[in-house]
Amino acid sequence: MSETPVVVVGAGPVGLAAAAELVEQGVEPLVLERADQAGAAVVEWHHVRLFSRWAELIDPAARRLLDATGWQVPDEASYPTGREWAEYYLRPLADALGARVRFGAEVVGVARRGRDRVVDAGRDTEPLTVHLRTAAGTEERVTAQAVIDASGTWSNPNPLGGDGLPAVGEHAVAGQIVYQVPDLTDAVVRQRYAGRHVVVAGSGHSALTALVAFDELAAQHPDTRITWLLRRGEVGDTFGGGQADQLPARGALGQRAKTAVEAGRIEVVTGFRTAAIERDAHRLGLVSDAGARVESVDEIVVLTGFRPDLSWLSEIRLNLDATLQAPVALAPLIDPNVHSCGTVYPHGVTELSHPEPGMFLAGMKSYGRAPTFLAMTGYEQVRSIAAALAGDRESAERVELVLPETGVCGGAGVFDAPAEEQAGGCCGAPAEPEALTVSAPSTS
Repeated sequence: MSETPVVVVGAGPVGLAAAAELVEQGVEPLVLERADQAGAAVVEWHHVRLFSRWAELIDPAARRLLDATGWQVPDEASYPTGREWAEYYLRPLADALGARVRFGAEVVGVARRGRDRVVDAGRDTEPLTVHLRTAAGTEERVTAQAVIDASGTWSNPNPLGGDGLPAVGEHAVAGQIVYQVPDLTDAVVRQRYAGRHVVVAGSGHSALTALVAFDELAAQHPDTRITWLLRRGEVGDTFGGGQADQLPARGALGQRAKTAVEAGRIEVVTGFRTAAIERDAHRLGLVSDAGARVESVDEIVVLTGFRPDLSWLSEIRLNLDATLQAPVALAPLIDPNVHSCGTVYPHGVTELSHPEPGMFLAGMKSYGRAPTFLAMTGYEQVRSIAAALAGDRESAERVELVLPETGVCGGAGVFDAPAEEQAGGCCGAPAEPEALTVSAPSTS
């Protein structure tokens, strides 16, 4: 086996799982993480509870690695928050991997050694070079036999603008916009929104999570006004499959959001594709591409999804779908017009390979702009990739994974707006002391 490591980009759930799978296969990994801790993106939504139980959030190879350290397994039937997922699983896993995980190392480029993307010769014999910048500001190069990019999409949220680009004026009012579910359990954050007119934009599970939380805030502070902005023409199946959802917590979230809307504290505006944001003193006005307006807005919560950052892969030959920016063989399997996360056909190294030998996108980043990604999908992806890199093609191609149905899958036209972000165990809702709590955004 080559002594040159397989570089894994990102120490999130899927990146650390990739390292554990590689170790079990006898292949040496090197995880490069720009933050100073494992699961840094997960920690940013620490207050959100996952839809998946602990049993579905632990990679099998990672569990075997952790078991050897005397790790205490969490209650597999319970639903962790983002904080708990990071504290009780991701950080211990990084510790178990030891020096194979390197923090404060931001990957800024990947290339074939001595060749830009135009040169054909040597692409199947020369190793990959990973260019990184350390926390101290120094630059380094690491040679890799393969690269698994599990860096996720969390750091690259979609803008409010209805055409996929920032609305006119969006950058100018950045101080009144957030692109993640606010933690309304924090007193300072609650003060920011209480008694204000808050617009929540988006139709995915993160938007539903925010609506539930803001409805509770409005119940306690009746002068709080909540407007829910939808690009689609009607609410339709936005609330999900309810009891038909095989992830009960996810189905419960949709029902709670539906109840909140029906209670009358949330104003619903459909068919609104934001074109511009105007400022009047300290308040904002939103203008749609059709000229409709939402006035006197204090705060905007934009939950319209995420997209992959491909800028540092410019010298690598990727074969990406023109619409979803996912691997072309994977894209038809995850098209949000046809699939939910429960109807995605199990896939692995075959669907995730690119013209560039040894280069793989895994986890949420492999889905491009498609939503509804499950952690266990990512675990199966990296298990297959690790087997292939170890030379066990039979195991790599034997992809076996049964995913929970959402109960809302339909044909073309079900999603008539840009894909909304989901993630983690597949998305989220605020953590609560109740028995039936729901869940969170994800990263790889």
